[in-house]
Amino acid sequence: MTRSVVDAAIMLQAIAGYDDKDVTSYNMLVEDFAAATTLPGSVPMRIGVPRDFFYAGLDPEVKEATAQALAGLAKLGAEIGEVTIEVSTDRTVIQSEAYAYHSENIAKHSELYLPEILAKLKLGAAIDMAAYIKARLKLDQLRREIPEIFARVDVLVTPTTPVPPPKASELPSKFEDVMTNDGLMWRNTRPFNLSGLPTISIPCGFTKAGLPIGLQLSAAPWREAAVLRLAHAYEQATSWHTRRAKIAAHDRR
Repeated sequence: MTRSVVDAAIMLQAIAGYDDKDVTSYNMLVEDFAAATTLPGSVPMRIGVPRDFFYAGLDPEVKEATAQALAGLAKLGAEIGEVTIEVSTDRTVIQSEAYAYHSENIAKHSELYLPEILAKLKLGAAIDMAAYIKARLKLDQLRREIPEIFARVDVLVTPTTPVPPPKASELPSKFEDVMTNDGLMWRNTRPFNLSGLPTISIPCGFTKAGLPIGLQLSAAPWREAAVLRLAHAYEQATSWHTRRAKIAAHDRR
């Protein structure tokens, strides 16, 4: 969404803060993210590497780029160790809430939705209240427990995606194949959407074909500044953010 970590901090600054008209909003003190991101000095961080789920079945080029990125973070002064975290792959809450949010618009203006998006949203229509409540309770318990990992580490580091991004010409056309592809592409990002941890993706390399590889950094709730500061330190120590992906003309759409 931005070309640099500092720009991301500025963007977050503009949208952060309490909104009394939003029932999901928390009344928390908002830091000066840009200032916290660019504090002088080294970045002593305890980095946790959750290999069991997020590093499974990595594309070789993604695996190598991530390993090089971890080595680079170690050179910046980070202490790196492996950790184990509970990961939920259940989509009940997200699917049912997404459909509930869009249901009125779908009923009135379904033609305004792309067919693929509409089909995904309608998956939530089949989820009954009992299933939603049960899944929501499990999610709330996970959100209560997962911050405990940050008593031992400051930031979790994973590949953003386990495989490089596909070309537009390689995207599946059948809905079942689209869902399978989504499950792979978003495997490493969805858990942090569910757990509500502040997370950023930054460039950490390119494939031989010139496609970008991302590194994902996540911290405890309300520790956005920690994520941004480590991301900025890595960005300044590398040049990946200055490069652009190679996209074939027939794949631009």
